[in-house]
Amino acid sequence: MAFNDDDKKMAAKADTLMTQALATSKVSADSYASKDEAMALTKGDINKMAVRSLLLQASFNYERMQAGGWLYTLMPALRKIHNNKSDLKNSMHMHMEFINVHPFDVTFLSGLVLAMERGKENISTIRAVKVALMGPLGGIGDALFWLTLLPICAGIGASLALEGSLFGPIIFLLMFNSVHFAIRFGLAHYGYNAGTSALPLLKANTKRISHAASIVGMTVIGALVASYVRLSTPLEITAGQAHIALQTQVLDKLMPNLLPLGFTLLVYALMKRNFSPVKLIGLTVVFGVIGKLIGLL
Repeated sequence: MAFNDDDKKMAAKADTLMTQALATSKVSADSYASKDEAMALTKGDINKMAVRSLLLQASFNYERMQAGGWLYTLMPALRKIHNNKSDLKNSMHMHMEFINVHPFDVTFLSGLVLAMERGKENISTIRAVKVALMGPLGGIGDALFWLTLLPICAGIGASLALEGSLFGPIIFLLMFNSVHFAIRFGLAHYGYNAGTSALPLLKANTKRISHAASIVGMTVIGALVASYVRLSTPLEITAGQAHIALQTQVLDKLMPNLLPLGFTLLVYALMKRNFSPVKLIGLTVVFGVIGKLIGLL
């Protein structure tokens, strides 16, 4: 079948329109339909967010960790920010992704995220900031609350209780929660105000900030793998009378924590193939038990 010049022009035009449509769909998937900056959140809105953050871990699970509680924390403010139903849906979908942060200083991150949501930052930028900050905030929260504030307050309360004072536990609860709530609400307002004042800078350097945040996030993940994933083998290589320990004399010489890294990458590859976290936990347990029984691990 022969095509004339008009047919070729129409085909070329259709090709161009299809390319433009695909490009537009890719952009819209990462950006909000409404670009108008929403009205500023009030102090009441931020305080409400801080109060709701107390239920951050109410729906904790091993697939998304604190995602349900995180979205519950942000939900009233997100409804106020996004009048467009499609934008609200995209925002909710993104905030139901995996997140695990310290439950006491989470309000700094949620305040910052709400400021970025109000400024209609790209979804990928908001996601990158979340990933980059949740690790450091977890470490800071552990050091500040569990390793510093809790022992001090518990020590004072316990010393009073040992002396027979009924005020021991009361003093402990008052001291600990006074600091806890002051930090929780203070960080909520500080995070939101810091994010609002930084929005012009964020808009001017979105790609750089997103790239930098992604690098920080990957660095944190790499450190977590090296610190928390434990995997080694007792196998030895025998060559004549020589016995070479595979773990210490070969693998560790090539790169420390090579096996934990390899196992983490394997789990990641399986997750990309839609293996659920529950299945991966089961496979990890089976692999560990069998590996120990046959002398591989």
